[in-house]
Amino acid sequence: MGLFTQLVTLPVAPLRGAVWVADQLVDTAEREYYDPAPVKAALVDLERDLVEGRITDDEFDSREDELLDRLDELEAQQRRLDGRS
Repeated sequence: MGLFTQLVTLPVAPLRGAVWVADQLVDTAEREYYDPAPVKAALVDLERDLVEGRITDDEFDSREDELLDRLDELEAQQRRLDGRS
């Protein structure tokens, strides 16, 4: 930006700053919402439940499929977010 442009747009500088902060907050919230770590932890817990006999093989297979599908969705969304940055 040139000096003239900076002087002319100086009155809207606080607005630009607020918009930048809002964009950063949205990006951070999206990254946390689409974080695959909780799903991976749920998969570990699910396997532990199977090994300890708290759930049946059929229940394990069903819940594992759901979690793996969710993990695929989250990782795809993370890739989209990373590409947008």
